[in-house]
Amino acid sequence: MTDVTNPTGGPSEIIGTDAGDARVTWHRAKRARLVLAVSHGAGGGIEARDLRALARVLPAHGVTVALVEQPWRVAGKKVAPAPKTLDAGWRGVWPALAEPGVPVISGGRSAGARVACRTAEDLGAHAVLALSFPLHPPGRPEKSRVDELLGAGVPTLVVQGGNDPFGKPEEFPRGTDIVEVPYGDHGFAVPKRAEITQDRALEVITDAVVEWTSSLG
Repeated sequence: MTDVTNPTGGPSEIIGTDAGDARVTWHRAKRARLVLAVSHGAGGGIEARDLRALARVLPAHGVTVALVEQPWRVAGKKVAPAPKTLDAGWRGVWPALAEPGVPVISGGRSAGARVACRTAEDLGAHAVLALSFPLHPPGRPEKSRVDELLGAGVPTLVVQGGNDPFGKPEEFPRGTDIVEVPYGDHGFAVPKRAEITQDRALEVITDAVVEWTSSLG
């Protein structure tokens, strides 16, 4: 079902899942070689600055971007449900994302990155893009979620802010394919006193993802 109201300007559709109705907003490449399906975190929606930047840049490089709003956001709820319910929503949307013959990268920011990692192998994802992966709760490094990240089972790129309280780049295991956004916090915001601008911080993200997706095919 088409829904013309969405925060990023692309055409959208409602997809029914076992967790309720999700919304997919499409930013299509003219000749797509990949689809990047990417969802939001627990504290915001697809209007996040990094998701908007990817939707704006990647289609020109042959990557269709599908911004996925989880059912709890579509329903207007303020608090994200349990991980099992988040995973059910993502699994329910997946068939609509898998365009014939086009590999799908499973992606997300924060809690959405955890969902992408947990479900990637079972869904047959081509790769995982983990934006601001919440390696641990702020100030609680002993509560590590590294097993979720390492369990993705497919090529995984982590893009992490240099000042992310949920896990700084140097906290990730050796061998992690990771790109640091200097000075960035969990939302990739950089302070005004930083040596890079906010626009440049977003370019770090989009440049890295363009290069990475080019290596995937």
